[in-house]
Amino acid sequence: MNLHQPNSNEALETKNRSRSVVPQSGLCSRCMDGCKGNCDLFKATFRGRELLYPTPFGEITAGADKNYPLDYSYLNIMGYALGACGAYADPDHATFPAVSTETSYGVRDKVKMKIPMFTGALGSTEIARKNWEHFAVGAAISGISLVCGENVCGIDPKLEFTASGKVKEAPDMRRRVESYRKYHGGFGDILVQMNVEDTRLGVAEYVIEKLGVETIELKWGQGAKCIGGEIKVNTLERALELKKRGYIVTPDPESPANQLAFKEGAIKEFERHSRLGFIDQEGFMKEVQRLRNLGAKRVTLKTGAYPMRELAMAIKWSSDAKIDLLTIDGASGGTGMSPWRMMAEWGVPSLYLHSMAYELCQKLAARGRWVPDIAFAGGFSSEDHIFKALALGAPYCKAVCMGRALMIPGMVGKNIALWMKGEDGGLPSTVSKFGTKKEEIFVCYEDLKAKYGKEADEFPLGAVGIYSASEKLRVGLQQLMAGARKWRVDMITRKDLAALTEDAAKLTGIDYIMNAYREEALEIINS
Repeated sequence: MNLHQPNSNEALETKNRSRSVVPQSGLCSRCMDGCKGNCDLFKATFRGRELLYPTPFGEITAGADKNYPLDYSYLNIMGYALGACGAYADPDHATFPAVSTETSYGVRDKVKMKIPMFTGALGSTEIARKNWEHFAVGAAISGISLVCGENVCGIDPKLEFTASGKVKEAPDMRRRVESYRKYHGGFGDILVQMNVEDTRLGVAEYVIEKLGVETIELKWGQGAKCIGGEIKVNTLERALELKKRGYIVTPDPESPANQLAFKEGAIKEFERHSRLGFIDQEGFMKEVQRLRNLGAKRVTLKTGAYPMRELAMAIKWSSDAKIDLLTIDGASGGTGMSPWRMMAEWGVPSLYLHSMAYELCQKLAARGRWVPDIAFAGGFSSEDHIFKALALGAPYCKAVCMGRALMIPGMVGKNIALWMKGEDGGLPSTVSKFGTKKEEIFVCYEDLKAKYGKEADEFPLGAVGIYSASEKLRVGLQQLMAGARKWRVDMITRKDLAALTEDAAKLTGIDYIMNAYREEALEIINS
């Protein structure tokens, strides 16, 4: 099966010369001496390690395009004409606008959200830094949680250290927390992630004690990669600074040969890598307790597309530690900050991983053990994805984590503001056909003005974009839930899905569509 072409991709700005491509290698079936490019191997011939990453790094988001044998599209949502759960079953009461999309997660001090979704981790990458106000304000006014990712303090150019080498002041982290808190209306929360370097720098101590952060998220991994977080830097001075702070920087900026190559222009950038984390149960339990002793009201865990062994560890240890939320992120993930081939080829795809998670949660519950609140992540972008994930993981899955789907509206809104000022050729026709002023372009703008008054005029337009996109997801979810006759999120069940193929049914444990409600149907026919 030719799932994709592994030797050329738009994300790498490469392509095959020939229309005939060998399925496995991705190479042109006729490779000519003298070809002027531009497949992966052609470009790697002179740019080497740069071909590991999507380009231009830090300015784009990129999602792997491998077509897995089964994914969430192999599940369909069931709609009914009989009854109503959570509403009085008549046409005047059980309307779709009456559906509640609110959800909550946590053990004791629960976090409520207006929509069962939250952002993926927006950490030390340039695209997160320069768009942060748009993302943060957008999440706050939408009533959802926001995850501030790893390494934000560690790469801050203005980071101040204590005498013992810990974080004393990190202006960028302070900015990030305050941006979200400014418009936080009681729904959602800001989660700050911790990796190896963050722990060593004392980030938890800083954000809890100085910034009042209430939720810390431990990170084992993500769906896009199985190594630590990465960014690129384009000055030798910055590369040396980050290496001095304890990060892995490649190629080594202290090497005279690499310094000369950078001076001559061959090396144009350096990569900053986080260290790999290593887990054991005793260490995990101690770290959770340490964070609670520091004053964290909630401790959550984010894990990646690892095989079932690590998944079982995440679920069981989260149960033992009474973790407030466990986010399970499946391959291939969507990011522009991961090695491209790793993003496409490693890990357990989302539908497979989430089906495993449900099976393990069921086994844990059958033993009388407490099952933590769970969120699924990995390629979600629409309201049907939210419904399907909640149903597949019911009753344990409380929300979905979205990466690019919540970043894109922030970036589009930001760029509309720039285009309105005449930058980059002005408003494109795709936008200007709706108007030339923000009040005309953004369908939800007057709604925000009604809620926030003149303050809405100060919102960055990327935040307005996220609010508008979130409203689309919220209303779309209301419609799907009403069709399934479920007026509350916690009433969605696995019976509200059907598998379109027998393979999908076998994988997920969801009824094959030809068997869904068969017994009830035959009982009606035979009565």
